[in-house]
Amino acid sequence: MITDYILKNLAQARYKILEDGSYFGEIPSLQGVWASATSLEKCREELRDVLEEWHGLDTLTCGIYN
Repeated sequence: MITDYILKNLAQARYKILEDGSYFGEIPSLQGVWASATSLEKCREELRDVLEEWHGLDTLTCGIYN
């Protein structure tokens, strides 16, 4: 279930190369879910980590685990 959520949102990710050659990625529909790294692969990995953390915090603030 959570894997489907993660994969669905990662499919919406947008990436760009910054002036310094690093990569920036974000999921436009999820405010604050972004990452940057020195390679595209690292940026994707970081974005996935951020999304998983964001989802955990969102779930907690909704009271699901309270």
